[in-house]
Amino acid sequence: MMVRIVTMTAVALAVASTAARAADPRYPDWPCTQAKVPDISLAAVWAGPALDDVQNKWKDDEKVSALVSKLSARKTPLDEAEKSVKEFLTGSASDKTTNAKLLFAGLFDTLNAQRSQVMNGLERVSRKQREAADKIRDETIQLQSLQSATPRDETKVDALSNQLVWETRIFEDRRNVVRFVCEVPTAIDQRLFALGRLIQQEME
Repeated sequence: MMVRIVTMTAVALAVASTAARAADPRYPDWPCTQAKVPDISLAAVWAGPALDDVQNKWKDDEKVSALVSKLSARKTPLDEAEKSVKEFLTGSASDKTTNAKLLFAGLFDTLNAQRSQVMNGLERVSRKQREAADKIRDETIQLQSLQSATPRDETKVDALSNQLVWETRIFEDRRNVVRFVCEVPTAIDQRLFALGRLIQQEME
């Protein structure tokens, strides 16, 4: 029992200190080792004609908006998305250019919004993790006091010990999920870049 409590306490203190660190002081709630880039720059993913004249017009085109939804869904394999782009961008050079601009404008808006949603969610979880870490640290101190008390109340020691084990497990599970989700913004960037490059190639 004592070994379990000591081990649990050490883990609790470790996870509490881990939660307090931020990779970039400009973004204290950002939990990922990857640098936080708040927005995708259009120039970084699109070297085609200006999109100023299409803006939100892609939403008014049922075909384009349906295709944007399909291509921006992470469940759609990239090779399938690329095939759909090629099938869509047919016709005269003028039609291809217009449709290509509408399609990429939609992808840029949609994937940028998805990316922001994921990043905001990560920061929300990070704040919850910080609160959880503070609670774990405080309860660990309480447990140490209970262990040192005379007479020692074994019922309280066991109850708080079990509570800390459970809270630490939840903390670790969340941290593992965060590590996985931290890869998503980069995956979105790569998807947008790949589709943008293909769309530009199909215009030529």
